[in-house]
Amino acid sequence: MQRAAQCALRLDISRAFCPSSARNCRAVNRVNGSVSSRRYSVLPPPRDEEEKAMLDSMLRVDHAGEYGANRIYAGQMAVLGRTQTGPLIQHMWDQEKMHLERFNEILGEHRVRPTLLLPLWNIAGFALGACTALLGKEGAMACTVAVEESISEHYNSQIRTLMEADPERYTELLQLIKEFRDDEIEHHDTGLEHDAESVPGYFLLKTAIQAGCKAAIYISQRI
Repeated sequence: MQRAAQCALRLDISRAFCPSSARNCRAVNRVNGSVSSRRYSVLPPPRDEEEKAMLDSMLRVDHAGEYGANRIYAGQMAVLGRTQTGPLIQHMWDQEKMHLERFNEILGEHRVRPTLLLPLWNIAGFALGACTALLGKEGAMACTVAVEESISEHYNSQIRTLMEADPERYTELLQLIKEFRDDEIEHHDTGLEHDAESVPGYFLLKTAIQAGCKAAIYISQRI
């Protein structure tokens, strides 16, 4: 009887956190490739202030990057949403929305302050997406290639840092970053497959966008 009561209590708590359906709960946990019956933190408890500062900085800049990517795709969709390229951009945007949602959860769970420059990234991201989309599909894809290449390289840098520090300790975080990195590489390759390099001034445009991305990464890690 006591065990039955405990099971019933756990079921009630589960329903309280997931009132709509079990499928919604599974969607939250899908990011790590498996279905879990509980929320699982991707971060280990920090050993000291130095480790906490490192992890906070990583999460802050990753959240900022996914936020900016979302705004870029929003700008592209505002211009090209009703064209034949619209569904392709929407698909990539949907994946970025999932990334951002996950980082929102992690920041909230661990009380990590997002970058103070989110209002700037909001405007700058949308403007970049819209302006490059005004160059046509090729311009939008060139922007995608430049941004996603920068983000995937940044994720690779974080993966190397965590692997050198303690891969077993950061197993869940590494899995998360690798999954998101793979999505960014997919978006990069999609852009190349859809004529990104055919836009006039491609290399100049790509270099300028990536310089902005590097500056945004540097600032978001610190502010």
